[in-house]
Amino acid sequence: MAASVFDSPLYAQLFDTGEAGRLFSDSAAVRAMLLVEGALAKVQGGLGVIPEFSAAAIHRASMEIAVDPGAIAKPTGENGVSVPGLVAAFRAEMKAPEHAQYVHWGATSQDIIDTGLMLRLRQSLALAEADLREIVAALGKKAEEHAHLPMAARTYGQHATPTSWGAVLAQFGTPLLDALAALEPLRASSLFVSLSGASGTGSALGPKAAETRAGLSEALGLNDPHRTWHTDRGPILRIADWQGQVMAALAHMGQTLIGLTASEAGEIALGNSGASSTMPQKQNPVGPSAMVALSHQFTGLRTSLQSAAVHQHQRDGVAWFTEWMVVPQLALSLAAALQHAKKLAHGIAPHPVQMHSTLDGNLGLIHAEALSFALADLMPRPEAQAKSKALCLEARDKRVPLQKLAQADYPDLPDSVFDPVAGMGQAAAEALAFAKRAKAL
Repeated sequence: MAASVFDSPLYAQLFDTGEAGRLFSDSAAVRAMLLVEGALAKVQGGLGVIPEFSAAAIHRASMEIAVDPGAIAKPTGENGVSVPGLVAAFRAEMKAPEHAQYVHWGATSQDIIDTGLMLRLRQSLALAEADLREIVAALGKKAEEHAHLPMAARTYGQHATPTSWGAVLAQFGTPLLDALAALEPLRASSLFVSLSGASGTGSALGPKAAETRAGLSEALGLNDPHRTWHTDRGPILRIADWQGQVMAALAHMGQTLIGLTASEAGEIALGNSGASSTMPQKQNPVGPSAMVALSHQFTGLRTSLQSAAVHQHQRDGVAWFTEWMVVPQLALSLAAALQHAKKLAHGIAPHPVQMHSTLDGNLGLIHAEALSFALADLMPRPEAQAKSKALCLEARDKRVPLQKLAQADYPDLPDSVFDPVAGMGQAAAEALAFAKRAKAL
């Protein structure tokens, strides 16, 4: 097995990261850093910080020259950072020392690495947004279709009260809608250019340091933080927080689908995947299981990222190296979970007959709450609760349906008390409200 499932040909389909996988390769990192170097030179040329003719040559070369990551492995190992080797290789490939001497003018390695990372995280967020929109649209369509399909809600793994399949789908999708709404503020607060020089003071960038940073922000389509954030990893943490919120919603979806496909429930179908090597009758919940497993991985890595946010002085190799190890894995964990969620959102289907059977089963005890409130019209609420509990115990003891026992004692109780559709409360309304929001995207 490969060290990471995301780099494994064997597990490429089980943990498929889609287009996001291309963003977190060595080649993508190098390409992003070269784009930053080229944009920096162009801005500095326009401001007169470096010769404009040299700036144009550097910018053009940054889009044409490809540096093999393996070729700069040795200096990266020696320096603990890739930029010195990258800049040296880039200057050599330019074959124009009179212009190449101005590459990386006044910047520090962290400026180039962090800004390059932000370019890739921006793309990662855009891909996640597209996936979320597709997932929400599919869930919204199904939620509207099944808004009034009753099923058993479960708390602590046990039957609680009636709900609807549409409402369950809305519970899957509503946090994703909220995540989509949070994306623009996240981009504004976190997708920053970094340009602060060796110690965060901009000393080598000269008197036009602020103008240069603003120009670089505009050139790359990122935001100007108006400060250094070398040791303030808040932007990275905020992005990870957003990813974590989406992952939590997907894991809830996965856990619930695992439960609903269990033999004891059997209330939904996932599609055609999930065969067993020896048991022909099985359809294992592969996609939901992968989503939950990816959430477990994400949770552990997120803890490491919190540690990586603690720097010493003006830059900390330990913290920074840890961040390099963790950030790509977080992004790819979410990307893989989103791929599974897309397939499930389109493919999951309810088994209405089984849902109805579940509601009718277990002696109708799922209507105990409705019974307690109906009895509260006839007696004080505490007494009604005690009576309802006693009737439930009697139903279990005698194996007689709750409705039969309750109506024997209280003949005027209407059948609607034991009607799952009547007992769904706002479930259908919740489903339809979600569907409306999903359509409005």
